[in-house]
Amino acid sequence: MNAILIKTRNHLWKCIGTRTVTVTTKRTLTDQQNGINFDLSDDQQKILDMTEKFVREEIIPKAAEHDRTGEFPVDILRKAWDLGLVNTTIPVQYGGSGLTLMDRCLIREKLSYGCSAISLAITNNGLGCAPVLLFGNDEQKKEYLGRLTSEPSTLCSYGVTEPGAGSDVAGLTTNARQTSDGDWILNGEKMWITNAGYANWYFVLARTDPNPKAKKSEAFTGFIVERDSPGLTVGRKEWNMGQRCSDTRSIRFEDVLVPKKNVLGIPGKGFRIAMGVFDITRPPNAANAVGLAQRALDEATKYSLERRTFGKAIAQHQAIQMILADMAIGVENGRVAYMRAAYEQMQGRRNTYWSSIAKCYASDMANQVATDAVQIFGGAGFNSEYPVEKLMRDAKIFQIYEGTSQIQRNIIAREHFTNHKSVAR
Repeated sequence: MNAILIKTRNHLWKCIGTRTVTVTTKRTLTDQQNGINFDLSDDQQKILDMTEKFVREEIIPKAAEHDRTGEFPVDILRKAWDLGLVNTTIPVQYGGSGLTLMDRCLIREKLSYGCSAISLAITNNGLGCAPVLLFGNDEQKKEYLGRLTSEPSTLCSYGVTEPGAGSDVAGLTTNARQTSDGDWILNGEKMWITNAGYANWYFVLARTDPNPKAKKSEAFTGFIVERDSPGLTVGRKEWNMGQRCSDTRSIRFEDVLVPKKNVLGIPGKGFRIAMGVFDITRPPNAANAVGLAQRALDEATKYSLERRTFGKAIAQHQAIQMILADMAIGVENGRVAYMRAAYEQMQGRRNTYWSSIAKCYASDMANQVATDAVQIFGGAGFNSEYPVEKLMRDAKIFQIYEGTSQIQRNIIAREHFTNHKSVAR
């Protein structure tokens, strides 16, 4: 096939003082001349080596303590920012790393291997800023993406879920009404919002058509809402089953004034904006799950070689070998799934089908692999002194946030039938 000139980011982050510089290069690649290629480029290998070193030195030694206390990993976040790992979604012109979706997935897997909660704290700007990145005007991008890249402590959050509405987005009750001068007054409450306590601004989806029978495609509007807006209150940190150092809170809006310049896109078209981000955020989410599963597999393998029963290492028992083999199959398939989803997007094709497959499969797989790891550890696996009980707790949320596994199956079925009808014609 013809060669395609692809602009790639040379991820040779060279530290100058405490900040890094991202060098931009161009590379000519053949478009899958020999089929799909799973080899990493030299640039990708260098960035992953750097990320692995960071995980080994900064995340793994501190993960258990952050899980115990629930303390937000501010120091780790700052160090990740210095290395260019925080705003990888944001283009270079707005101060970000400008990495490809595949690159971001690979990084997320490595970070989650150390701790999926700390990985979430580091990378959640990717979800929070995605609506602005995809649908914002140039002024909004310069202002709000620029803020995120200007200071390591500047974060944003994605605010859609409510106490009574998660998967059922049409049931959202947070509402906004327009004033005579074109600004908006926002009222309502959002729940389970990641990084809410540390965010500088929020993407918020609100109902702007009071008619409950209005179409979803016309009833909601997306807004950029400043953290320090009068009437905006951030709730207490939630203490969750897993991913405990992730900052999850509610946000309440009481007559919050949102200027008209902070409307994202066209009023009434916010549902498309809110849902449109998932094609680029679900593959990295799946990579997070794969990273956790790989850690569980590695911990279980190591333990099986050390633990002895009936006069030999339990790794020599066929029952244990079968469990480890199934775990390995799951991890490898999960990795291929998120790579396919990223690949489709990078080819300029709509990847909704593949993103949902990757997210659904990796989420379910991570839960099974983490559970199997606890089983291999036996009684020790049920004890908090060993790492796998944390992995099992942390894994559960992957089946819930950014669309439950059941919602992913709905999307997959819908896309499957759409594709089938298209082929049938």
